Amino acid sequence: MNQKILILGSNSFSGNHMVRYLLNKKYIVIGCSLSNQSEQKFNCLSNYSRKNKKKFIFEKVNINKNFNKIKRIISKYKPRIIIDFLGQGMVAESWDYPVLTLNTNVIAKIKLYNFLITQKYLKKYIKISTPEVFGSAKITSSNYKNYNPSTPYALSHSTIENYLNLIFNQFKFPVIISRFANFYGPYQKLYRVIPLAIHKAHKREKFYLDGGGKSRRSFIYSEDFCNGIYKIIIKGKVGQNYQFSSKEYFSIKQIVEKIYKKKKLNPKKYIINVKDRPGKDKDYKIYDNDTRNKLKWKNKTSFDKGLDEVIKWHDEFKNEFLKKDEKFKIII
Repeated sequence: MNQKILILGSNSFSGNHMVRYLLNKKYIVIGCSLSNQSEQKFNCLSNYSRKNKKKFIFEKVNINKNFNKIKRIISKYKPRIIIDFLGQGMVAESWDYPVLTLNTNVIAKIKLYNFLITQKYLKKYIKISTPEVFGSAKITSSNYKNYNPSTPYALSHSTIENYLNLIFNQFKFPVIISRFANFYGPYQKLYRVIPLAIHKAHKREKFYLDGGGKSRRSFIYSEDFCNGIYKIIIKGKVGQNYQFSSKEYFSIKQIVEKIYKKKKLNPKKYIINVKDRPGKDKDYKIYDNDTRNKLKWKNKTSFDKGLDEVIKWHDEFKNEFLKKDEKFKIII
């Protein structure tokens, strides 16, 4: 298959997995990211298939500083499909850097979309968004539109979703918006809750739980996440929204406790409750039956099984993690 797919934010956790997934499907993949190619840095964070290097092209680019370079890359390769993971993705930090968050996730994206409107070869622009645009809510369908963001991060996504809907209606821009529950899997950066809890438990360190870990989340395993996007590539309809959930819900406290127990530790001795971060949503209950029916998608990996796979990955690279530890905080 010689179809070209361009991935913005290819060195993010989700983008990294999607590169591997599409290379295995024999697509030609062009990856664009702010950081250097992940596998050139740390083996434990690299998920690209080395067997398919001829099918993968990497371009280092900063959307805020190198906008003309992004235009040149897109014009050169003329991808029929673009998958957009790119952006400032840290929720708590968006309070500290709201201007950077909005510049990257809104202003730079609007410039990009206004350029892409004129590119006739583009058939699908798949925007990876978040249910956080709705705040703490029961999200009743993929076309749910009651935006209620509670952080600058969520505000940036709700704003750009509205702009994408605007240019779809006005110019038929070929956007598809997808919103996923939290995703996890091997190769995730250590500052995310699941790999961080595994790392802390491995070092027998205490875990500080924001707000006592009362908020509830659904988590999708990386392979199921990639399969959801692949279903959008082959079945998704332009102008539609698709939502994905695992249908398993746990509080953050339950997740951290599970991890410490799997590492043969007593959670009560290691988990410390601390003040919650500003604007943290209590719950996202995502209705995705319409997505499952339309795309014929379903998640195949239970949370427990997926958690075991992440622990296995961490164990494989534990020495590398212990040597470098906090150096894994790579900005995408």
